[in-house]
Amino acid sequence: MRLLYSFVWGLSLPFALFRLWWRGRQEPGYRQHIEERLGFYAPYDASPTIWVHAVSAGETRAAEPLIRSLLAHYPKHQLLLTHMTATGRETGGKLFADVASRVRQSYLPYDINWMMRRFLRHYSPQLCVLIETEVWPNLIAQCTSAQIPVTLVNARLSAKSLKKAQKLATLILPAAHAISAVAAQSNPDAQRLQELGIDHPSVTGNMKFDVTPPAMMAERGAALRRSLGDRPIILCASTRDGEEELILDAFLEQFPLLEQAPLLMITPRHPQRFDQVAQMIEARGISYVRRSAFDHEVVTPISEKVQLVLGDSMGEMYMYYATADVAFVGGSLVPLGGHNLIEACAMGKAVLTGLHTFNFSEITDQAIAAHAALRVDGARSMLREALALLHDDKKRQQMGKSAYAFFLQHQGATSRTLDILKPFLN
Repeated sequence: MRLLYSFVWGLSLPFALFRLWWRGRQEPGYRQHIEERLGFYAPYDASPTIWVHAVSAGETRAAEPLIRSLLAHYPKHQLLLTHMTATGRETGGKLFADVASRVRQSYLPYDINWMMRRFLRHYSPQLCVLIETEVWPNLIAQCTSAQIPVTLVNARLSAKSLKKAQKLATLILPAAHAISAVAAQSNPDAQRLQELGIDHPSVTGNMKFDVTPPAMMAERGAALRRSLGDRPIILCASTRDGEEELILDAFLEQFPLLEQAPLLMITPRHPQRFDQVAQMIEARGISYVRRSAFDHEVVTPISEKVQLVLGDSMGEMYMYYATADVAFVGGSLVPLGGHNLIEACAMGKAVLTGLHTFNFSEITDQAIAAHAALRVDGARSMLREALALLHDDKKRQQMGKSAYAFFLQHQGATSRTLDILKPFLN
């Protein structure tokens, strides 16, 4: 089955390269470092290397506390941080700018045997650490052949993803069995990973709880809030394709007299959709400004006629949460699985989420049980619930306190994960 998988990958390579070029129209990072995706790299010194693979921006942010702990505990080691997305690489560059001399970034090659062999020969990592959901058959097979232990940390697996993986059992099971150690986010994740064929996964929790919100983001949030005036603010964070239309239409329906509406803030999950969402807003005649129009330092008040702020920036999610009174976490109005609520909880905000949270089911259910979050069944009910919270200071503030307590309660996953990795490092 892996031979067939490799053959299909080989046939697909021209299309994969064309897709990079196509995506590069809106995200130039996809047209950079293409040689790395094919297994060709700049010279690298022979220092002992720990390799962490974080596909995109979310996984990169989740890996931050672990990477910093690894650097602190293993001062003689270099850390190789690989990605697949341009936003992941950009995020990593910003997060680890202060330790850039010890963190080397690169794109991981496509999962083709000869490319993976070139990659492993070039960097000779002592350990491979995969973040969250990455189980690549040829990557794991080549690591096994080179006697490089593979670990999967902060691992999560939804019921939907498990069903998909089981349909490819002859391909996935050998890779799963070859993983040396797994640190799962939750008990349900661990159970599903066992069903997939991974032996004895440990439950360590979610490392995103150990990410410390940067103080400068709270300061930027306060400055942005001053620019936006005294109006209450509803944040719709990390929205996905198909959600913005629902939110904008519900907003117009809920507030036909826009001058009486709270200020709405929308931050699309993916930067390539910023302009697309701007066009949706303009088509509905809603007065808006873009985040990119604001200076980081200078407080410039906006017109009271502005009813919406489009968050067209990356790496500022904590700032957006700091600015808002109530936060809805996207990816959950349509069946995309949702996003985690941790950043909102870390900033002590009352949180709303939709029905579709299967990628983060346990953490969402726990947040709701802790009175840190509320579930809504659509865009209209989201805005109604947000408006009710804006009118109920006591309930909103209590939810914010519960959210922050929930965030603190679940910290410690990084140290537990580090304990699992220690036997593979020297």
